[in-house]
Amino acid sequence: MKGGGRRRLWPIAAAGAAAVLLAIGLAVFKPWLLFVDVHVDEPIPTVAASPENARPSASTSADAPSPLVAAPTRQAPPGPVQVAAGSLVSHEHMTSGTVRILRQPNGDRLLTLENLDTSNGPDVHVWLSAADVVEGPGGWFTAGGADHHDLGLIKGNQGNQVYAIPAGVDLKRYKAVDLWCVQFSVSFGAAQLTF
Repeated sequence: MKGGGRRRLWPIAAAGAAAVLLAIGLAVFKPWLLFVDVHVDEPIPTVAASPENARPSASTSADAPSPLVAAPTRQAPPGPVQVAAGSLVSHEHMTSGTVRILRQPNGDRLLTLENLDTSNGPDVHVWLSAADVVEGPGGWFTAGGADHHDLGLIKGNQGNQVYAIPAGVDLKRYKAVDLWCVQFSVSFGAAQLTF
């Protein structure tokens, strides 16, 4: 009888252990996020056109005296200017969109993610990264070993988003923007920046 009782308890213990492992796996991996999209549509600042160097037009009449024209003065643009830009490539998850760094007239800098489309996932952050972007599986982990500045959790996996870049961040140190899953140490996607 003792052996029969143990044999009956074994399936119950195994089922209990499996339930605990399943609960832990669901808590860690959060697979439902792959089926839930978070769309964010923040207003993206309009980039100001750089001042054009106006040239005096040639006179149509050879006899007409040429008017005195003051040399053009450089004025600060009335709105944000683009400092850098890049296109997102896919890494561990299919990812697309445009990344831009803008400088406001007051000197503040913003990073924009425009028309972003990637998978939702746990603990995905927006990083300024010192690593070059490598396309395909070879680039999934390159940002993890490089210097980076974390701009915070991604606001959503689709749409338009704006992130403030702190004043002390030296943009010369960073070549790329990476959507980095901190929990699993893998890149969802990244963009090489062109300054």
